[in-house]
Amino acid sequence: MQPNNKKIFRYLIPVFLILCYIAYSSVAVFGQHESHEATADSLTTTTHSEEAHGAEAHDANAHGAEVHEEGKVDAGKLIMEHIADAHDWHIATVGHSHISIPLPVIISDDHGLKIFSSSRFEHGHATYEGYKLEEGKIVAVNADGSINEHASFLDLSITKNVASMLISVIFLCWIMLSVAGHYTRNKGKAPKGMANLIETLIIFIRDEVAKPSIGPKYAKFLPYLLTIFFFIFINNLFGLIPFFPGGANVTGNIAVTLVLAIFTFVITSFNGNKSYWGHIFMPPGVPKALWILLIPIEIIGMLNKPIVLMIRLFANITAGHIIILGFFSLIFIFGAMNQTLGLGVSVLSVAFTTFMNFLELLVAFLQAYVFTLLSALYFGSAVEEHHHEEHH
Repeated sequence: MQPNNKKIFRYLIPVFLILCYIAYSSVAVFGQHESHEATADSLTTTTHSEEAHGAEAHDANAHGAEVHEEGKVDAGKLIMEHIADAHDWHIATVGHSHISIPLPVIISDDHGLKIFSSSRFEHGHATYEGYKLEEGKIVAVNADGSINEHASFLDLSITKNVASMLISVIFLCWIMLSVAGHYTRNKGKAPKGMANLIETLIIFIRDEVAKPSIGPKYAKFLPYLLTIFFFIFINNLFGLIPFFPGGANVTGNIAVTLVLAIFTFVITSFNGNKSYWGHIFMPPGVPKALWILLIPIEIIGMLNKPIVLMIRLFANITAGHIIILGFFSLIFIFGAMNQTLGLGVSVLSVAFTTFMNFLELLVAFLQAYVFTLLSALYFGSAVEEHHHEEHH
C-alpha cells in the first residue's frame, strides 16, 4: 500500500463511528420497533379443546407467532416479525423456555431519563414505569393499563439493530487497527492474511470506483466511500449469521438506509460546484421559456437520487431475508398438512436455503459496492467541470 493510502485508516474509523451514531439515533427515534421473537408454539401442530386452543393462540400472539387455525402457521406474519427490530435478542427456544438477551430501554420524558432492562416488560405482558410493549413498540400507558395516546416521550432504546451496529463498530475497529498495526510493524513487506484482504478491497474501491467516477478530486471523498462500503458490507454479512451476534436486519431497516442516503445527498450538495447547480437552476442550451418546466424536473431528479439509494439497499436486503425465511417456512406449512410430506419438503427447503445463503454472500458485497458506486457517481457529477458549456 502506498504511504498516502495509510491515512485512510486514520479517517475511516472516526467517520464510521459518527455514521453509526447517527444511524443509531435514526433507528431509535424513527424505526419501527416490532418484536420478532418466534416460538416453537408457532411451528407445531396441536389438538386442544376450544378453551385450550384459545389460550395457546393468545400465548403465541404474545411472542409474535399467530396461529389462525389448528395446524396452520401464519408464515407471512412469522417472516415479517423475524426481519423486524426488537427490544431483546432471541438466542434459542428450549421447550417452552425462550432464551434471549434483554436490551436497555432508554426513555426521555417529562420526568427525566429512564433506563431499565427490556425484561421488565416480560415480552409485552407487564407494564413498567408507565410504559409497555405493544406489538413490539414502546407505548405510554395510563394507570388503568390503557394506552396514553397523548403522552410525549422520546424512545432512545438500544434495540437489536442498534446493538448489532455497535458490535459491527467494535469488529471494524479491531480489523482496521490490526491492519494499520501490521503496516507499522512490517514496513516495505507484502501484506498477508487479513491485511492483504483489506488492502485489496481498499484499492478496489479507490481504483475501480472513486477514481473513474469522481476524477482528480477523488481523494477528498475516499474516506466516506470506504466507510459506507465497509459499514454496509459488514452489516450485510452479520445479517446472514443465523445466531448471536448475527441475525439482525440492519441494512434492511429503512431508517438506516435513509441515514446513509442523506449522508450522500448532503455531501453531494455541499460539494456541488457552479456548473452542477447551474444545470439544475439554469439549464444550459435551453430557451429560458422552458426553464419553468425543466427546473422542477431537475430538482425532482436531484431529490430522487437519495430516495433511490435508500430504497434499493433496503429492498434488496429485505427481499433476501424474506426468500430465505420463506423457504424455511415451507417445512412447517407442508408439515402441518402431512408429516411425510413435510419431511420430503424439508430436504428441498434446506437445499434452497443453503443455496440462497451462498447467493446472499454475493449480494452482501454487491449491494455495498452498488451503494458506494452510486454515491461516487453523484459526487462526480457535483464536482465535474463543464468548460465547453461555460464557453457557450
